[in-house]
Amino acid sequence: MSAAVRDVKSPWLPAPGGAGSLLLEGPAGKIETWVAVPPEPAKGFAVVCHPHPLQGGALSNKVTYALAAAALKCGLIAVRFNFRGVGKSTGSYDEGRGETEDALAVVAWMRERLPQAGLLLAGFSFGAWIALKAAVRAQPALLITVAPPFTLSRNARPLSFSRTAGEGGTARGASGGVRASEYAEQPPRPAVPWLMVQSRDDEIVSYEETQRVLTRYRPPPEQVTLEGAGHFFHGRLGDVEAATTGFIRKHWSTE
Repeated sequence: MSAAVRDVKSPWLPAPGGAGSLLLEGPAGKIETWVAVPPEPAKGFAVVCHPHPLQGGALSNKVTYALAAAALKCGLIAVRFNFRGVGKSTGSYDEGRGETEDALAVVAWMRERLPQAGLLLAGFSFGAWIALKAAVRAQPALLITVAPPFTLSRNARPLSFSRTAGEGGTARGASGGVRASEYAEQPPRPAVPWLMVQSRDDEIVSYEETQRVLTRYRPPPEQVTLEGAGHFFHGRLGDVEAATTGFIRKHWSTE
């Protein structure tokens, strides 16, 4: 699906059942955003964060898309966006600080249009880390993190998300690899239902070390552990969608 990019300075959302791309104002300039609206009256909205900008992560990443598609199936407006320096978003990579502000800016833009709507905040890999960091300030109704990099595997190969995306996505204004120090901080636990999805054989983010980190949270998040899906969930997007839709349907009606 394609649509002309809109530079929005006034309220705008696609019609029910529609979708569209736009440029909204963010802390580093324009943020390229894709919004999809369910055909029925929306129950709320989801903001989904993509993988690492320096490794080909973009809003078109297939796991990011799967999370948004699951939210849409559950009757939520699904919002994906490109972090600063990716695609048509302006600015450059900021080691997670500015990217957290980008996510919060997208949330704020949606709340201006739907002030009473509940928020699902979600993300994959680096995007999951950003979603968790942003959650305390964003105050979502639900949080979903897929393979967040609390710790990188000692045997991890360099990340490359460009092969997993439906479209290309490259970052500007920065170079080099992902540093473990980017994930040294453990974000506080948001006081909302939280789902964690990871594969036991994740070759990028150590499953065992992630489990040790999660034991520090009280209460720990709900977990769905897959077998044989790796970090990129090749051929297993249906499992990610099923976990997401099950979690939303379990908790959203009680909000």
